[in-house]
Amino acid sequence: APATAALSRRRYVAGGECKSPARLEGKVAIITGANTGIGKETARDLARRGKVIVACRDVVKAEAAAREIRADTGNQQVIVKKLDLADTKSIREFAEKFLAEEKELHILINNAGVMLCHYSKTADGFEMHLGVNHLGHFLLTFLLLERLKQSAPARIVNVSSLAHHGGRIRFHDLHGEKSYNRGLAYCHSKLANVLFTRELARRLQGKSQRRAGFTANALHPGSVCSDLVRHSSVMSWLWKIFSFFLKTPWEGAQTSIYCAVAEELDSVTGQYFSDCQPAYVSPRGRDDETAKKLWSVSCELLGIQWD
Repeated sequence: APATAALSRRRYVAGGECKSPARLEGKVAIITGANTGIGKETARDLARRGKVIVACRDVVKAEAAAREIRADTGNQQVIVKKLDLADTKSIREFAEKFLAEEKELHILINNAGVMLCHYSKTADGFEMHLGVNHLGHFLLTFLLLERLKQSAPARIVNVSSLAHHGGRIRFHDLHGEKSYNRGLAYCHSKLANVLFTRELARRLQGKSQRRAGFTANALHPGSVCSDLVRHSSVMSWLWKIFSFFLKTPWEGAQTSIYCAVAEELDSVTGQYFSDCQPAYVSPRGRDDETAKKLWSVSCELLGIQWD
C-alpha cells in the first residue's frame, strides 16, 4: 500500500505529458537556455523532430549538452549559438547572425531564466530578473518577429511560472532601486512574461499571421528539480530534500513541448498552460491596461519601436 501511494503521488507530481507525434522536418526551432534543466529536455525532444538552435550564455556547457543530444537523437542539426540575455548587445549580435544564416524560423521558445538572484543589474542597467526573464526575451522576439511571420505557421512559447500569481508590475520602481526582494522580483518577471504573451497575441489577432497559425502562448512548467534555484542555498537544500515531490526536467519540459508542437494548438493564441492543458491566470495577468503599459515601457527601456 505505501508503495502504491508513493507511485500515485509520483504520477500526480509528474503531471501532463505531450503525446503529439508532430514532425518538424525542414523546420527550425530556437530554445534559449537549452544547456540545462527543462530547456535541455525540450531541445532533446525537438531534436527528434527537426533542427534546433541551442541559444545559451555559456557556450562550453551548451556544446556539451548539444553533443549529448546529437548522440541521443542521431540528429546532427543541433547547433549552439551564444546568447547572453543580460546584455542587449549580445542579443542583437545573436539575432543578426541567425538572420544571416537561417532563412526560416518556426518555433521560438523563450525558456532561459534566472531566479532568486541577489540584487544585481544587467549590462544595460536593468534589474537582473526583469532584464533577463522579460526584457531580454522581449527584445529577442522583436528582432526575430519578421522571420517568424515569413515562416508561418510559427509559434512563440514563453516559459512563465505559477509564481506570476505573486507578481506585480511596479512601474514606479521597475528595477528595484527603492525596495528589493529577490523572491518577489522573480514573481514580477514571471507576471511580465504572461502580460507580454497576452499583449503580443492581441496585437497579432485579426491579422493574416493569425490565420496562418502564428501564435504566442505562455506556460507554467511545474516545480522542477533543476539548477534554477542555484542562487539560493536554502532553496537548493530544500529542493534536494523534497525532490520526490518535484518534477524531473523531462516532466517539466512537457508543457513547453506541447505548446511548441501540439496540432490542436495551431490557432490557439494568448493562452496560459500547465500540465499540457489551459490553466488559471491571475487577475493581474489578465489586466490589458497593464499589459499595454508594460509593452510601451519595455520598448522605451530597450530603445525600440514595436507597433
